[in-house]
Amino acid sequence: MATTPVKSQNVQSLGRMKKDESFLGKLGGTLVRKKKAKEVSDLQEEGKNAINAPLSPTPTDIHPEDTMLEENEERTMIEPYSKEEAKFKELVKVLIDWINGVLVEERIIVKTLEEDLYDGQVLQKLLEKFANRKLNVAEVTQSEIGQKQKLQTVLESVNDLLRPQGWVIKWSVDSIHTKNMVAILHLLVALAMHFRAPIRLPDHVSVQVVVVRKREGILQTSHVTEEFTSTTEMMLGRFERDAFDTLFDHAPDKLSVVKKSLITFVNKHLNKLNLEVTELETQFADGVYLVLLMGLLEDYFVPLYNFYLTPENFEQKAHNVAFSFELMQDGGLKKSKARPEDIVNLDLKSTLRVLYNLFTKYKNVE
Repeated sequence: MATTPVKSQNVQSLGRMKKDESFLGKLGGTLVRKKKAKEVSDLQEEGKNAINAPLSPTPTDIHPEDTMLEENEERTMIEPYSKEEAKFKELVKVLIDWINGVLVEERIIVKTLEEDLYDGQVLQKLLEKFANRKLNVAEVTQSEIGQKQKLQTVLESVNDLLRPQGWVIKWSVDSIHTKNMVAILHLLVALAMHFRAPIRLPDHVSVQVVVVRKREGILQTSHVTEEFTSTTEMMLGRFERDAFDTLFDHAPDKLSVVKKSLITFVNKHLNKLNLEVTELETQFADGVYLVLLMGLLEDYFVPLYNFYLTPENFEQKAHNVAFSFELMQDGGLKKSKARPEDIVNLDLKSTLRVLYNLFTKYKNVE
């Protein structure tokens, strides 16, 4: 009889355990269902975002320091999507490669324009190389004050060179030192064009820029289009259009006829030296055929020490083309609209201009 209460107690305990298990099971099931429902909801939201993301504009990446402005001060930032455009990337790459090529003897390697140009060191070396004079600045400066002082000296020298040529100054000590990409690119493009860099800048490069200004203690933003390059000819101030501009823009179908006529003309003379041209774009790029052609047209022998018969690099090719231009001017032709660098860079329009000028003057020469 003593065992009866125990048995009854055990049964009651077992009943409560089953009841608890049943409750926990239901609760667990509910939690699992809610978790699965949330996962489904999250997945749907993720899918919705993936679909809509390409349609939504990328937010401008505004750094905190870009909003810490003094009254009436302004900062500019390139929209992220503009930085991804092919022409913008090409412009940056061409400029970096140009700087590294010029400063190879200085053992300076530029990787990013913003991080490597802001302290004035690279700009100093570039200007000294092109202007062929030493600037009175410290070689290495670590402090912000020292860097800005160097920039001030370098940019004053740059501006003195560019202002008389009609360049609008779109950079300052502060904009370069704060790594403003817009100002840095304007500066480098101006330097490249002024010093006739042997590079081909991509035409019509522009970006969308966010301008942040502080007016009466309030930050105001606006969006503008900033143009870095138009065309090489326009940036050099040669705005007059000629027949080849019209030909390329409005009658490209007639281009092959013009090329065929010019090939016939040059081969008529080059064949005398057992030379033949089949590709105008490439075969005049090293300047050798231009020099030899001028000798044939003017009936004189060009001493081999005046040019490179087998040029090995860009500089030697550019020398040959420039020398041929001198011979053309000696023969009574006007100064060429094309640059030697354009010919070396395989610019077809420039090559056609040069050859057409020769054809016009010497077409009746046997």
